[in-house]
Amino acid sequence: MSPRREAVPFAFVAESDRFRSNVTPPPRERPTASQILGRTLLGLTVVAGLVGSLVFGMPSLQPGDASGHQQQSEASQGR
Repeated sequence: MSPRREAVPFAFVAESDRFRSNVTPPPRERPTASQILGRTLLGLTVVAGLVGSLVFGMPSLQPGDASGHQQQSEASQGR
């Protein structure tokens, strides 16, 4: 028995690429004032955290002069 082949309508396959639906999606809801304010505050909080980490972290990244800043513990001082 030979395998049965069915003809493929190539015109139908080509039409499926350019098919467009006639159903329009619903319009997007506009964000309320409180949502806009919340997103703005969240963005500002993230930016402030990044800036703060840079401000507080920069002194530790600076090369320091070890000879000028010697720390001595109380145990090293003679009593």
